[in-house]
Amino acid sequence: MAEYKKILLALDFFDHTDKLCQHTGELAERFSASTHYIHVVEPVMLGMQDELSPIEPLGLEQELLKQSASRMQELAERHGVMASNIHIEVGSPKKEILRVAEENDVDLIVTGSHGRHGVGLLLGSTANAVLHGANCDVLAVRLKQD
Repeated sequence: MAEYKKILLALDFFDHTDKLCQHTGELAERFSASTHYIHVVEPVMLGMQDELSPIEPLGLEQELLKQSASRMQELAERHGVMASNIHIEVGSPKKEILRVAEENDVDLIVTGSHGRHGVGLLLGSTANAVLHGANCDVLAVRLKQD
């Protein structure tokens, strides 16, 4: 079995966030690993100023970043994650998760999976994209509907 030293938990703030944090904390404790949290805010574009420049709604992205920082701080305090191990990024979730994992020498990425099938699976998901792009182990935790 692998020895994990750095675990990155990718959070989307949907259902089961606390359950994922708790599960990841238990893994980190078992392996004496440090835990990192990441949340990626996707860029918000509403239209086009001209044919080349997207328009960002005034303040919307900044508000999403502010809310994300507040939520991440709350989760980190509740689950004992150091502030320096919180990552809030803007961009493509797959690319940013993989980049942060690489930059921090992460050896396990944990992500939630809603267990989509059929067309949803063909279209892909962040968990699926991370699984196929990561240079380290990926644990997709099945999130069951309550």
